[in-house]
Amino acid sequence: MRTLKLKKGNLDTFLAKISELGELWGPRKKGEVYIYDRIDDLRDLVKEPVITFLPIKKLFLPPRFQMLHYDGKIYEENINQFEQRIVYGVPPCEIHSLLIFDKLFGLKYKDPYYFKRREKTIIIALSCTPSSACLCKSARTHVIEEGFDLAITDLNDFYLVWVGTSKGDDLIRAAPELFDKNVTQEDIQKFIKWREVRDGKFKKSIDFVTMPDLMDLNYNSHIWKEFAEKCLSCGACSMVCPTCNCYDVIDEIELGDNSVNRERFWDSCMFKEYSMVAGGHNFREAKAERLKLWYTHKLKSFTDAYKKYSCVGCGRCVITCPVDINILSVVEALLTGKVDKDSLLTEKGK
Repeated sequence: MRTLKLKKGNLDTFLAKISELGELWGPRKKGEVYIYDRIDDLRDLVKEPVITFLPIKKLFLPPRFQMLHYDGKIYEENINQFEQRIVYGVPPCEIHSLLIFDKLFGLKYKDPYYFKRREKTIIIALSCTPSSACLCKSARTHVIEEGFDLAITDLNDFYLVWVGTSKGDDLIRAAPELFDKNVTQEDIQKFIKWREVRDGKFKKSIDFVTMPDLMDLNYNSHIWKEFAEKCLSCGACSMVCPTCNCYDVIDEIELGDNSVNRERFWDSCMFKEYSMVAGGHNFREAKAERLKLWYTHKLKSFTDAYKKYSCVGCGRCVITCPVDINILSVVEALLTGKVDKDSLLTEKGK
């Protein structure tokens, strides 16, 4: 891995140049939130670090997409219809979520829909400073060593640019005159200082190492029923979580011409119908059981299976849940045995 410097004033020129190599995507403002979107005008691209409403997973596994079409005689899979994309501004925590997906969707059966999009996407990571909801330092996802093609850190006067792959090197070769190979000791000291300042801005923390044991000890705790009294079963926590990956598949049949569209869409274990089976039996009809399942997966079972937390500390669940059931409030209840039903709701209402 090599490191270069890019002047702040050269970023737009670089982005314009590499957009000739593929569709440029990145965060843009939409109403009160940020979203990942295709960028046709660089003035729409948000170049500073932001947390988008939906995570990067939506670009690799869209909320709903067609898997195949059957016309009554033959079927055609929708796998190879993807353009080359370059995605700018992906924060480190979401790089870690993609590494989780790489492992999860590449086990015994390689998910072609995910990996085809992954192969056709070049990732430009962008280092960030934490918001009040960020927990990525606790999750050890605030730094990255893999999973990106280029990684950029803003050091005020210039960007440090790490080249992670041959695809990233191809981007540099598109405009080599914009980069400086001479990284000085002064530059290194600026980077060290930047890391110290960033690490000092984290306001919240979680001891993820103790979470598997705490989940075991609290498996039959009253806290799950208390949280269930507030839970809306809306599934918003699953939709905004970078590592939630449950999905369902349906066949939409056109009776008139015998054609079938097979579609895949996001699902959530928080939905009542998720655990329903033939005959109408539901293994987790109670909201308390569904909540327990969600957090057991995040804080224990995934760690047991893959030696990695299924929470990357992005803080989206903290921001999104309308009734304050999130990684922070649940961990607090696991630690104290009490559900704080008022404090965070009062704070949100201010």
